[in-house]
Amino acid sequence: MSSYDRYATPVSQDTWNVPMSGDARFTWEYDGGRDRLLSLYQKGKDKQWDAQLRIDWDVEVDPVNVAGLPDEFNPLFGSGIWNKMNQKERDEFGRHQGSWLFSQFLHGEQGALNVSARIVQSVPDLDSKFYAATQTMDEARHVELYAKFVDEKIGLYYPVNQDLAKLLAESLSDSRWDLPYLGMQVLIEGLALAAFGLYRDMATNPLVKQLLAYVMQDEARHVAFGRLALKDYYAELTEKERAEREEFVVEGCYLMRDRFKGREVFEQLNMPVQECMKYVDNSDMFTLYQSLLFSRIVPCVRDIGLWGDKVQAAYADMGVLDNAKADLVALMRQDEEIAERYDEEKAERELTVRQAEVNEAIALGAE
Repeated sequence: MSSYDRYATPVSQDTWNVPMSGDARFTWEYDGGRDRLLSLYQKGKDKQWDAQLRIDWDVEVDPVNVAGLPDEFNPLFGSGIWNKMNQKERDEFGRHQGSWLFSQFLHGEQGALNVSARIVQSVPDLDSKFYAATQTMDEARHVELYAKFVDEKIGLYYPVNQDLAKLLAESLSDSRWDLPYLGMQVLIEGLALAAFGLYRDMATNPLVKQLLAYVMQDEARHVAFGRLALKDYYAELTEKERAEREEFVVEGCYLMRDRFKGREVFEQLNMPVQECMKYVDNSDMFTLYQSLLFSRIVPCVRDIGLWGDKVQAAYADMGVLDNAKADLVALMRQDEEIAERYDEEKAERELTVRQAEVNEAIALGAE
C-alpha cells in the first residue's frame, strides 16, 4: 500500500517543486580551513549510525498515545470541548494528534535533507561543504526513521504544515547563499531540536525517547554548524544587509510559532476550529510549550549577531525574550550525553541477555 493511501487528508501525488535561484559555487582552495568547522566535520563522520540497527524497533507503541503522555499534556485538556468528548473520540483525537506531530517531524527532516544538499552546492568555502555533506547523510537517516515510525507504529500521515512549507520554500528559493543556513540551521532545526527535546524528556514510551535522543545527537551538531558558519559572515554585513536578515528571522519565527498549534487536526476531525484555537492560544500549557520551543532559536540568533530592535521586539511579543540567556553550548552537550547514555543502557541490556543465554547453556550442559 502506498503512503498516499494513509494520509488523513488527500495530498497531491505530484512532487512539490520549489524554484531555486543562485549559483553553484566552486572553490579551488583545498588547503586549510576553519579548525572548528573541520573538527565538526570529523565529528560528523565519526558519529554516523544505522537507523535499522541502533533503534529497538520491536518496542510497541500505542497509536492513540504515541509518546505515552498524561492527558494533562493534551492542548485541549480541561476545556469544555475535551470534557464533552467520550473515550472513543479522545482516542481518535490522540491518534490524529500523534500522526500530525510525527508527520511534521518527518516533513521537516525531508526539508532539512534538501536544504543541506543545497548548502553543499551554494556555500563558497570547502570546510562548510565538507560538513554539509555529512549533514545531508544525517538528514536522509532521519527521514528514513521517521517514515518507518509513522508507517509502522501509527499508520496515518498528515500533509506538511503550510507554515513549515512556506519557510522551506523561502529558504530554498533565495539566491543568497546564507539564507538556507539561516532558515534551516537556525530557525527550523532550532525549533525542531527544542520540540524533540520536550518529547524526549516527557515521553514514557522507550522507543520514542530513544528515537528522539539519537536524532537530537545529530541535530545538535547541525545547529552548531549554522552558528559557526554564520557568525563570521554576519559580522561583516552592512546595516542594510543585516536588517534584511533580521526581517527574515522575524517572519520565520512567527511562522514557526504557529507551526505547532495543530489546527489541521481540529479541521480534519470537524471540531470547532476557532474555539479550539482560542483555547490553545490562551492555555498555560501552550504558553509554556511555546517558550520552551524557542529555547534553542533565541540564543542562537543573538549569538550570530542578528539582535536588532525588531528581532528583540518580536521575541518580547511572543514572550520568549528571556531565552536569550540560555546556554546553548550546555544544552547541546546535554543532548550528546543523553544519547550516549541510551547506548550504554542498551549495551548493558544486551550483555545481561547474553549472560543469561550463556548461563542457560551451561546449566543444560551440566544436566
